[in-house]
Amino acid sequence: VQLQASGGGLVQAGGSLRLTCANSRRTFSNNAVAWFRQTPGKEREFVAAISWNGGSTNYLDSVKDRFTISRDRAQNKVYLQMSTLKPEDTAIYFCAASRWSAVSNNLSDYPYWGQGTQVTVSS
Repeated sequence: VQLQASGGGLVQAGGSLRLTCANSRRTFSNNAVAWFRQTPGKEREFVAAISWNGGSTNYLDSVKDRFTISRDRAQNKVYLQMSTLKPEDTAIYFCAASRWSAVSNNLSDYPYWGQGTQVTVSS
């Protein structure tokens, strides 16, 4: 399963971006999907996850009131709406599909990855 993440860019602090995760060749509608992020020299960090049917979500504490994960199963897409962005949100954001249908923040539960999209928040 190959995923494509898009929607990153440069934004000022306090601004918003919406990231999109898509797969045009194969459905992942029965899999949980998550967003992770990574900055140079640091480990990949869990950001948010959504269950296969969208009924359950999980967030990193520092983004809980600012980011919203959602999915459109018919379109085979998952979104990450990011608001009130902060410079510390600057990272490469990756989407990943789980081997399971339930949410998880465990990196090892996600064998399928996209190429990442850069998000840069200026102060």
